Amino acid sequence: MTSDLTRREFLALAPGIAATSAPGAGGAGPDPICYLSLRELTRLLRTGQLSARDVMSAHLAQIRFWNPRINAIVAKLDDEECLLLADAADARAARGEPLGALHGLPWAFKDLEAAIGFPWTRGSPIFRNDRPTVDSVVVERLRRAGVLPIGKTNTPEFGMGSQTYNSVYGTTFNPYDLTKTAGGSSGGAAASVAAGMLPGADGSDLGGSLRNPGNFNNVVGFRPTVGLVPTAPGTLPFFGFAVKGPIARSVPDVAYLLAAMSGPDPRDPACAPSDPTVYAGTLERTFKGVRVAWCPDLGGLPLDHRVRGVLESQRHTFEALGCIVEDAHPDLAGADEVFLTLRAFRTWTDLAPLLASHRADFKPEAIKEIEEGARLSASQVSMAMVRHGQILESMRHFQDSYPFMLCAVNQVPPFDASLHWPTDVAGVAMPNYIAWMKSAYWITTTFRPAISVPAGFTSDGLPVGVQIVGRYRDDLGVLQLANAFEIATAVGQRRPPAKE
Repeated sequence: MTSDLTRREFLALAPGIAATSAPGAGGAGPDPICYLSLRELTRLLRTGQLSARDVMSAHLAQIRFWNPRINAIVAKLDDEECLLLADAADARAARGEPLGALHGLPWAFKDLEAAIGFPWTRGSPIFRNDRPTVDSVVVERLRRAGVLPIGKTNTPEFGMGSQTYNSVYGTTFNPYDLTKTAGGSSGGAAASVAAGMLPGADGSDLGGSLRNPGNFNNVVGFRPTVGLVPTAPGTLPFFGFAVKGPIARSVPDVAYLLAAMSGPDPRDPACAPSDPTVYAGTLERTFKGVRVAWCPDLGGLPLDHRVRGVLESQRHTFEALGCIVEDAHPDLAGADEVFLTLRAFRTWTDLAPLLASHRADFKPEAIKEIEEGARLSASQVSMAMVRHGQILESMRHFQDSYPFMLCAVNQVPPFDASLHWPTDVAGVAMPNYIAWMKSAYWITTTFRPAISVPAGFTSDGLPVGVQIVGRYRDDLGVLQLANAFEIATAVGQRRPPAKE
């Protein structure tokens, strides 16, 4: 490495890495570069204390160990190509060229994003050989910020469901337990970050696809307020339920990525004016006297006892932060009908033409959802929209009293990767492939910012996160409370126990 820092000093910058046994140089554990905070890593790169080649080499070693086990990064470039990208980044720095906020970071875009130079399969054999000629807006922004693209991250077919498997690349596994799912649809992204293969990642979230895998992999997944991060290109620009956002190992790193990803773009007319720079600053804040609604099950959803136990054990943490924590939950009656109706409408809009010509290439859950969308009447769609407006107004009134609410991210811990979806939660049968995700997609219907932060582990070592929900457009407030909780608990510093 080009830095004067010793290995011991790097270890001090990356607490918790000793918990993993992934082999690094000399078999003494992973290179500490792989678990530096993203903010510290970019600082060392911009100041020349680390070279992009140093950083790339460390992450490639981690990928060689972890990726055969968890199958999170797909369509990866050869190692030599990756190193050439790093050398080119170092050459730009040596010439004194302006460096982006994410200069020199190895990156893999979620495979729902169009990225020039990589396959864009969307997890479907229909698009196995699709090579886009333009970048999505998020990819464009990340490239401009200086990331070095080395591949894609795995996702379920068309991002449908919070279990990452598909017939193109296969299943992504959880680095904390290789028999369990990494969640989804940003499962490849979250697992890659948890395993130290990437310093951060981009993802997307319709029904929980940033929060669920963040939760399952003991990392931070943030669903921003609708309209903060551009979602272009899109067929329904004002649909609003689907957002793009960041995943990282800490709240400050998520905020730093959000600064690079957010802000309006003319290609997404639903984006609102915002100042992305606020997310690159400090997240320090006092929460003394702030009222917080405690509602782990959102007022009665079935919740696995292991999840409930971890969450209940952390209630005192928010109280110790000075919050006034009260049992309360918003009125989300109708959220199920709203979400399922409008999701089916969106799925039918996007995928019905493909179903007609490629039915054999769709998984059964996708076919069912498209056909449900085809049967919807104009009255059903319009009534779902009306009820959605009522939920938004009800939530606004609720948050007059409670600026923040705390609930489960997932109703279950990571489940067996051989299952497509849990068929029951706490003894309650699940009628469809996303019914176990209500604790996430009910929050989606509120259009509020929501974050998953590591909160603890089950007795058998499976990660559990807490979901922090804030007021409309108070993304900074959500990040600040999440940061305070993260500092108080340090749960996110527990790394995956790699095994040969």
